[in-house]
Amino acid sequence: MTTLAIIEKIRDQGFMPLFYHDDKDTCIAIVKTLYACGIRIVEFTNRGDHAFENFVALLQLKKEMPDLLLAIGTIHTPEEINLYATAGADFLISPFFDAELSDAAKQQGKLWIPGCLTPTEIHQARLHDCNLVKLYPCNVVGTGFVGNMNEIFKSVHILATGGVAINKEDISKWFNVGVAAVGFGSKLITKEMMDTKDYAGLETKVKQLMQIIKECRAA
Repeated sequence: MTTLAIIEKIRDQGFMPLFYHDDKDTCIAIVKTLYACGIRIVEFTNRGDHAFENFVALLQLKKEMPDLLLAIGTIHTPEEINLYATAGADFLISPFFDAELSDAAKQQGKLWIPGCLTPTEIHQARLHDCNLVKLYPCNVVGTGFVGNMNEIFKSVHILATGGVAINKEDISKWFNVGVAAVGFGSKLITKEMMDTKDYAGLETKVKQLMQIIKECRAA
């Protein structure tokens, strides 16, 4: 799938769920729950000792879920780009911009989404053909910043992540200023949910979020 096609699918979904857990079976159950809700794009974060082996296990789900796109997040080095791209990651995400990571992703033929928080970083990302950037942590700069950046960088889409509240009032503010999508980590897939294996609660929360985003976009 082309990078532009993946970006369009992210826009269509409207939000990106992201999580990490040490236990492989828990990771699999979470992705299966998200998929059953209609989610087709999930970010697994490279934040623990078992990140690679658990991500490889998640990739096996694509045999029964061929339309599932799995991203690996919190990528720091070109070596990690190569490792996860070779394993089969559909795309990769970092919390910062780094030209070496961009070059490594291009060599692998993979979409790479950098984290940006200033006009200079967004500009550098655009120069390296990044059409989608992650504004992280977005609550630091707020919605007004996004509106201004959309005026300056019309060809760059923004994924707002880090501090967006799961309620209609807050989410609507981000879509009103033109974000492509929003990202949700621990506010959506909480540690308690994972530790207690409350997948029914996760399903309820995800469906509520999907309805909120649908209403925000329709407004």
